[in-house]
Amino acid sequence: MLRLTGKRCVITGAARGIGRAISVRFHEEGALVILTDIDEKMGSAAAAEIGCRFEPLDVREEADWSRLAAIIPAADVVVNNAGVTGFEAGMVPHDPEHASLADWREVHRVNLDGTFLGCRYAIGVMKEAGMGSIINISSRSGLVGIPGAAAYASSKAAIRNHSKTVALYCAQQGWRIRCNSIHPAAILTPMWEAMLGNGADRDSKMQALVADTPLKRFGLPEKVAAIAVTLASDEATYVTGTEVNIDGGLLAGSVASPG
Repeated sequence: MLRLTGKRCVITGAARGIGRAISVRFHEEGALVILTDIDEKMGSAAAAEIGCRFEPLDVREEADWSRLAAIIPAADVVVNNAGVTGFEAGMVPHDPEHASLADWREVHRVNLDGTFLGCRYAIGVMKEAGMGSIINISSRSGLVGIPGAAAYASSKAAIRNHSKTVALYCAQQGWRIRCNSIHPAAILTPMWEAMLGNGADRDSKMQALVADTPLKRFGLPEKVAAIAVTLASDEATYVTGTEVNIDGGLLAGSVASPG
């Protein structure tokens, strides 16, 4: 039996990576998927390949969310997935001492402002029915400090906290609108490309990045999509304000733990 039959699902930043994987899996589970992305060419192509609807959306812009609310005035599931690391244009300082204020603000504008606006949209399009599922994609970086990616870690930590605030607010209103966060780590998506590159040392870089991960490998976007399906489905109607880690065991304990 399909788990999301007939559910109208809006997914942001879904032209590639985790967002696309969630769109594919939701579509396979019978959902009516609205794939959104700032990249209209890539988003349209992804939607056409999947067989779902595409709508352009810049999650930073309030006007874009107002437009979406006008054309998609009701939804059962909203996945706030759109995000940036700050390294998309190349390696620039993102440590607490050298990061520029402009770079700091831009990461928060996409990751945190985008999630805030997405949650606000979700509440607005779900409250008439009084039920729904909001899924915010945070990160393992939102649970620990990341010296070289301060803005990213800060924004993802704020997403974790805001998800709990939204969950409590909706419960206080008497709505069955749930809000949860997913915290992936070392999931092989295009976000990593700026750090991995295409040089001869790509494999060694990959191995170094997962050296402290107990499973010693990158995870795949489809693994995140599997958790998203559960949170979106009617199987999880008592799950709200919680977080799910998908990290290959990274947060299970110290890497110095005895073997």
